[in-house]
Amino acid sequence: MKVLRILPALLLVVLVSSCTSVRVVTDYDRNANFGNYNNFAFYKPGIDKAKISDLDKKRILRAIDSELRLKGMNKSENADLLVSIFTKERERVDVYNNNFGWGWGWNPWWYGGYYGNSVSRSTEGSLYIDFIDAKTNELVWQGIGRARLITSGNIEKKEQRIRQIVQEIIAKYPPGSGGTN
Repeated sequence: MKVLRILPALLLVVLVSSCTSVRVVTDYDRNANFGNYNNFAFYKPGIDKAKISDLDKKRILRAIDSELRLKGMNKSENADLLVSIFTKERERVDVYNNNFGWGWGWNPWWYGGYYGNSVSRSTEGSLYIDFIDAKTNELVWQGIGRARLITSGNIEKKEQRIRQIVQEIIAKYPPGSGGTN
């Protein structure tokens, strides 16, 4: 009986934590010398192709700029590294089966359970951050972050979510600095 009382609270914790998580995957060129990249610039042709609003592009680029500066890199006209972004968006539908069955109660009588389903809809986005060697024009590192997005009108929450996603992606750069790649 105690389990049935704790279960809704546990489900709420799981739902809230799943909304805040960012799943990050990275890939990189094993032959690249990441110690040689000290300066960066944004690669405008690649950024212009991203299919998001110009305001969201600015938010993402400001967050990338901030995170790379924290890593000791400088923005420069003569950059070693070009930064590009790409985005994807899809609707995510989760169906939760909330069935608690029948069984013996405290007395020798049967007690009934709860049967029902709940559906959760949200928008999940993928942000690709590409680092391109400025001399060779070849991709040397890519970070991909997948997370639920804030699509409501709350601008502050949206900016905070974008900063969180970018921060978790850039934390994996350079390879080997932020856990497994």
